Amino acid sequence: MGVSNKNPQDKIQSKGNKKDSKKPLQVLHISKKDTQEKSQEVQNEQTNSQEEIKRENIAIKPQIIKDESVKEIEDSNANKQAFDNSQQDLKKPFNFSEQKTDFQLERTVDDFDFDESAFLEALNANEPIGATGETISGKVIAIESDGLYVDIGGKAPGYMPKKECGLGVIANFKEKFSIGLEMEVLVIKEQNADGMVTVSARALILRQSWEKVSSSAKNGELIDVLINGFNRGGLTCDVDGLRGFIPRSQLEDGQNHQAFVGKTIKVAFIEVNPESRKLVLSEKKASLVSKLSCLELGQLIEGEVLAVKPYGFFIDLGGASGLLHQSSLTNGSIRSLREIFREGEIIKALISEIDLEKGRIGLNTALLENTAGELIIDKQKVMQEAPERALKTKALFDKKDQDK
Repeated sequence: MGVSNKNPQDKIQSKGNKKDSKKPLQVLHISKKDTQEKSQEVQNEQTNSQEEIKRENIAIKPQIIKDESVKEIEDSNANKQAFDNSQQDLKKPFNFSEQKTDFQLERTVDDFDFDESAFLEALNANEPIGATGETISGKVIAIESDGLYVDIGGKAPGYMPKKECGLGVIANFKEKFSIGLEMEVLVIKEQNADGMVTVSARALILRQSWEKVSSSAKNGELIDVLINGFNRGGLTCDVDGLRGFIPRSQLEDGQNHQAFVGKTIKVAFIEVNPESRKLVLSEKKASLVSKLSCLELGQLIEGEVLAVKPYGFFIDLGGASGLLHQSSLTNGSIRSLREIFREGEIIKALISEIDLEKGRIGLNTALLENTAGELIIDKQKVMQEAPERALKTKALFDKKDQDK
């Protein structure tokens, strides 16, 4: 007996299931409120997503896209660096600063280092011996037809040409110079490419001669010379290997000067100049110096006034002339020199200076005064009492002579 369904809706639904097995379309009902909520959620998610992207950009540096081979090389270098670091950690280098004790490294000289003392010794060993103008003692070690070889202590001997072996012409050259002969020489030329210097005995003799005549001239010495020639201007002579010249004006008799050749006369030095090789002599000056050598400081002399100059008087002393300078005339004030002495007048004066080299005599009358200006007031009295007054000044000149 069948049961009937009294509900009509159930009947319709049953029928529908039988006719079509497809599900019925569902209609989505969206309310306005739900739409607004969904939109707000999407906006919030976008905002949060943008902030996260910004933070990632700040925190993370941009990555560079690299090739695979570059990456492999970098990975290999990184592995090598890590290995080196591990090795350094295993064995650290010795740190000198951590040690409390002093530690010094000993300096050694190798083939590539510089040793100053050894360098200086090498320089001294190869330093040339004999600079130009230097005097050296040596020994003759070889004789040739054109010169000598002299051992001077250098790495090479010195060579002396035949013309430099002495003054003038040397006869019997090989007989005068023998092996082993010791002699002093002067270096006239520095070493050549072979380390050899040129030396001279002649130049040394001439140098010594110039030194000798210079000293003689300074001391006012007189020498005797043999006249060996003449020319229009005067005579020539030899002085220790040097050529001297005597002008005609410096001869006692210059009219017939040729007659002096072959004779010996006494002369004094006028000019001695080694640089220009100038040696000038005078017979007249020798005569004057001979007279001066007889004079002494403080000596009272008598002479004639030869000339009156603005600076003083020239007094004839019998072949020699002395200068009475205005500063040595009187201790008083004078207006004119002629109010005291005149030309041709005979006066007395003290010798206050003797210069043999220049042939000059200095005179003084102020020391004969007892009071300042006495020579101006009473000249005759001063001249009459001059011998007695000169004795009082003797002690003054003796002291001056001792101080020289």
